[in-house]
Amino acid sequence: MRRSIFWLASALALASSSALQSQTPALDSLITLKMTDANVMGLAAAVIVDKKVVWMKGFGYADWQRTRPFMPSTVMNVASIAKPFVGVAMMRAVAAGKLSLDSDVNQYLPFRVVNPYRPAERITLRHLATHSSSITDRWEVYRQTYRFGGDPTEPLGEFLAAYFTPGGKYYAKDNFLEARPGELREYSNIGAALAGYIVERAVGAPVNVYTKRNIFTPLGMTHSGWFMREVDMKNHSTLFVSQNGQTVPILHYGGTTYPDGGLRTSVEDLSKFFIAMLNDGAFGGVRILDAPSAAEMRRFQFTDGNRPTNFPAEDGNSGLFWRTKFNGLRRGHGGNDPGVEVEMLTDESRRVGVIYFSNTSLSGTDRKATGDIFNALWKYGETQRKNP
Repeated sequence: MRRSIFWLASALALASSSALQSQTPALDSLITLKMTDANVMGLAAAVIVDKKVVWMKGFGYADWQRTRPFMPSTVMNVASIAKPFVGVAMMRAVAAGKLSLDSDVNQYLPFRVVNPYRPAERITLRHLATHSSSITDRWEVYRQTYRFGGDPTEPLGEFLAAYFTPGGKYYAKDNFLEARPGELREYSNIGAALAGYIVERAVGAPVNVYTKRNIFTPLGMTHSGWFMREVDMKNHSTLFVSQNGQTVPILHYGGTTYPDGGLRTSVEDLSKFFIAMLNDGAFGGVRILDAPSAAEMRRFQFTDGNRPTNFPAEDGNSGLFWRTKFNGLRRGHGGNDPGVEVEMLTDESRRVGVIYFSNTSLSGTDRKATGDIFNALWKYGETQRKNP
C-alpha cells in the first residue's frame, strides 16, 4: 500500500509528461536561440513552483551524431550537485547520533588530518561542509583524480590517506592554507570528499551504496548512480566542450574523490530530490531527512562572529553543502566540470526553483547564454506563481 501511495503522489507531484511540456513558444524560442549562439549541444530543465514541477523539457541532442534527443530523463554527470547528497547522508548520520558536526574529524578517521600551519586547531564536519576547513585542492594532485574513459580505480580512502598523511604519496604542506580552520573560505572538493568518507565510516557503507538505499530508491530516482557501472550508459549523454565555435565531444570520466562531484542523474530524477529539500526532507509521502536536519542544511552558517575574513556578507552565505549564488538571491547548489554546466537553485521562500542541465562546457562570452536561459526559466516560474 505504501508503495502504491508513493507512486500516486509522485505522479501528482510531477504531473504528466504532456502537461509539463506545455506550449511555451517564447521560452522555447529563447532557449533554442541561446543554445545556437553558444554552440550548446543539449540541455534539459525543470521549473518548480510551490513544490510541484510545472514545466520540464529537453532541447538539442545527447550524442555527437544528433540521433538521441536530450530529454529530462537523459542521464549525465552533475558535478558539485553531488555535494548536497553527501550533505543529506551526513545529516542523517548526525541525527542518528553517529556523527557530530563540531567534533574533531580525527575521531572518525583511520588517519589524521592536521593543518601543519595550525596543528593545534581542529577541523570539523561543519568546516568541511561550509568550505572553511583550511583544506585546499592542490591542482597538480587533484587533476589526477579524473579518470577519462572509465570509473576510478584508486579507492577513496587510500587517496585521502595519501593526501593528508605526512610522507604520503600526495602529501604536501600546500594541501592546506596558512590559516586556522574557519578563518578563510576556500572551496575544496577534496574536503567534501573527506566528509563523504567520514560518512561512509559512520554508516558502514560506501556513499554510492548508502545514497542509493536511502535517497535514490525511496524517491524513485531510477536513473541515478555514482559510477558508469551503476547507470544505463545508453541513456547517458555524451559530454561536449565548446571552443572556437566548435562543439567537441569528450570521453566519459569518473573521479577518485567521487563524493565531491561524481553523481550521474537526470533532470527528472533530480527534481524529486530537490522538491524533498524544498519540502523539509519529504517528497511523495517519503521522507529522506527529518525536518530539523533539512533546516540546518539550509541555514546560513556564517554570522558576524564567525564569518571567514575573505567572504564578506555581500558575497553571500553558506549552508551545509548548500550555498548562495547570484549575490545571495538564489540558494541550493550548482556544478561545473568538463562538459557539464548544471544548476539547482531556489529563493529564500522556496516557492520557485529551477533545475538546469547542459551537456556542453562554455567559456568566455558564451557563458552568458547559461545565465540568460536560467533567468528566463526563473521568470517563467515567477509568472506561474502569479497566474497558476
